[in-house]
Amino acid sequence: MNHLEPASQSRQQQIFTVTRLNSAVRMILEQDLGLVWLTGELSNLAMPSSGHWYFSLKDMSAQVRCAMFKGNNRRVPFRPQDGMQVLVQARVSLYEPRGDYQLIIESMQPAGDGMLALRFEELKRRLGAEGLFDEGRKRPLPREPRAVGLVTSATGAALHDMLTVLERRAPDLPVFIYPTQVQGSAATAQIVSAIMLANRRAEVDVLIVGRGGGSLEDLWCFNEEAVARAIAGSAIPVVSAVGHEVDVTISDFAADLRAPTPSAAAELVAPDRRTRAQRLVHLRQRLTQAMSRHQVAARHGFVLLQKRLDHQDPKRRLEQQSQRLDELDRRLQQYLRDRLHQGERRLAGLVMRLQARSPEKLLAIGKRRHQLAEERLHALIAKRQDLARHRLAMLGARLDGISPLATLGRGYAIVRTPSGEVIRRASQVNEGQTLITTLAEGALRVRVDEVHQP
Repeated sequence: MNHLEPASQSRQQQIFTVTRLNSAVRMILEQDLGLVWLTGELSNLAMPSSGHWYFSLKDMSAQVRCAMFKGNNRRVPFRPQDGMQVLVQARVSLYEPRGDYQLIIESMQPAGDGMLALRFEELKRRLGAEGLFDEGRKRPLPREPRAVGLVTSATGAALHDMLTVLERRAPDLPVFIYPTQVQGSAATAQIVSAIMLANRRAEVDVLIVGRGGGSLEDLWCFNEEAVARAIAGSAIPVVSAVGHEVDVTISDFAADLRAPTPSAAAELVAPDRRTRAQRLVHLRQRLTQAMSRHQVAARHGFVLLQKRLDHQDPKRRLEQQSQRLDELDRRLQQYLRDRLHQGERRLAGLVMRLQARSPEKLLAIGKRRHQLAEERLHALIAKRQDLARHRLAMLGARLDGISPLATLGRGYAIVRTPSGEVIRRASQVNEGQTLITTLAEGALRVRVDEVHQP
């Protein structure tokens, strides 16, 4: 009995209407999941006159309904078609009137480079959730390294640039090179082996892992999970120096320090003869990290504020109403088609009944009905015409009653100056002034001899 009472009370407290339940589920989906990336094949694509797009996104074993409103789809640089593989960014939502789970698409691009970007974001999220990128794991670089190790291509320009910088800043610093491929399918395993070899030999106390710039595919080996785990698991502090300053890889997050270029990495690890310059580099690093943390916090705050705004934004309500309008339009079109089909079936039945009866008799009846209808129509037209003539005569009489011409016909006149000003008082006129007098028929030009004031 004790177990049943709380359950009963809970059921009484959690009674929802369907509308309230769907609204609550939609808010939970949109708030908890936020924006997601996913890829799939377009199917059942519909583009109604409202400008919105409706389609399904599917893979080999599942599909989900999607809506992309015209405010977003006008930014899509290509024409989507059924069967096309795409990468989309979407909000997980619920279409409340039907209780259908759906995606609200914010952006769309063809699958390709987008797949690499999706893999990048997924691996970054997963490894970040494991704590692989935590600042607490980062180790400071040695102020006075005994030796520096370079994990890079033996024939690349990055090696030449790093050796040049090291020679200029610390010509007596030993440098060990662990050559490896930095591009292609074999590069991942070679980079991992080079890092492990440097750790086994323990002949350096800082490693620079990197290469020069290139495309996303060229740099992809530094976005592989095996390389990221090898860097994070290295007993030797690692500086990631991949590509140019704008290039960001998973290795950058896993390393103890990210350098914008290989040359900059060499400058960071090589001790400068001037202590002040070394301190400036250190302060710059601290400032960059502080700014990065501040930016992350600011972005997080912005995301929270935007989520709150999204829940109260009339745009979301407008999107729901617009989607419901499209749904009602679809239902109306279906209803009209159904009625048309019913009419066609009824017509077919009437034709069959007509064929079973005498056409001459039906024709005679039809002619009689047509004659009666024609007589009624003529009578109705004549009656309407009489009413219209009577009403026109009444309106004409009323118009004549208020017409200025009728007033003039009773002997009155309108007096104006040549400029058109109507004379209402004697004080408006001077002796000798010429006036225009309008009568019921014609007009007179008169001259004022005397003016009598009231």
